Amino acid sequence: MSVTYKKQFRKNPFLKDGSGKYYPQLLVWGKSATLNSIAVQMKESSSLTLGDIQSVLTNFVKALRSELYNGRSVNVDGFGVFSLSASTVGSALKKECLPEKIKAVRINFRASSAIRPNLDTATTRAEDRIDFVDLETQLKKLNMQGSGGEEDGGKGDGGSGDGGLDENPLG
Repeated sequence: MSVTYKKQFRKNPFLKDGSGKYYPQLLVWGKSATLNSIAVQMKESSSLTLGDIQSVLTNFVKALRSELYNGRSVNVDGFGVFSLSASTVGSALKKECLPEKIKAVRINFRASSAIRPNLDTATTRAEDRIDFVDLETQLKKLNMQGSGGEEDGGKGDGGSGDGGLDENPLG
């Protein structure tokens, strides 16, 4: 498994000279996984039908929402804990502290240690390790493969260095 990152320059807002540093920024490729695509993956390693799995996942989401809206946190063993938090406006007096002061409610998720990415290079199980791939390196490899292995296609023009892509790969 690998996750692509790009090198993102960020200015230090406290320095007037515009200096900053480059930070790795993780990228998300393609469309998000859907409940259906997850169900298809689960079906491949299960004796359940696709419909059974979809039904369980749909009912799980409804039950999770119900528990959260009843003021409980939900701990899914081996996955993490879901809970609610709120953005609020303070009141000078206790009697003015009313539900109207709640401006937004968010669902928080804290991953359990079993699902958190393992950055330890000594990890031996492939499914427990996460590898990072530089976007620029990945695009250069794709460009070289498309030109038969020669970096500039034998023309000597050097190209634009964007891997032959006219658009931003991030959308």
